[in-house]
Amino acid sequence: MAIDKLSDSQIRNVRPREKVFRIHDGLGLYLEVTPRGHRWWRFKYTFGGKEKRVALGVYPQITLKDARERRDAARRQLAHYIDPSVAKREAKAARVA
Repeated sequence: MAIDKLSDSQIRNVRPREKVFRIHDGLGLYLEVTPRGHRWWRFKYTFGGKEKRVALGVYPQITLKDARERRDAARRQLAHYIDPSVAKREAKAARVA
């Protein structure tokens, strides 16, 4: 497996910039930081020849450890030919119904 790059202290010390920017952790996981300082965990992947991404949660409610676990779960879905964004959407629809 690839070496994860981020630490919790690096994430806490990130300052917003004029434009949205990303800090990559590894294996498709990154933290997206908005100009207002909001931090979103995202997972970027390829499915069916198309590049996609799925939101994994908001930092600090979702810690670095939790985000890595969610990334790994999404990678397991991909290994079984399941699109993580579709699976997430279907799970949400099932909760609402």
